[in-house]
Amino acid sequence: MKYSIDQENWKGLSIPEATLLKKVMSLKLMAIFFGIVTLAIIISGFIFNVLL
Repeated sequence: MKYSIDQENWKGLSIPEATLLKKVMSLKLMAIFFGIVTLAIIISGFIFNVLL
């Protein structure tokens, strides 16, 4: 069974989001957020590759 991941559902790292978050978050907190989201995307990609 083929799995297709719709990119519209993977929201988390985008320039428009960063500009909106910059208004309410400090730069350090934004860096932590983007780092965690990036790691989560990479790890989930590895997990999908191992399972499929």
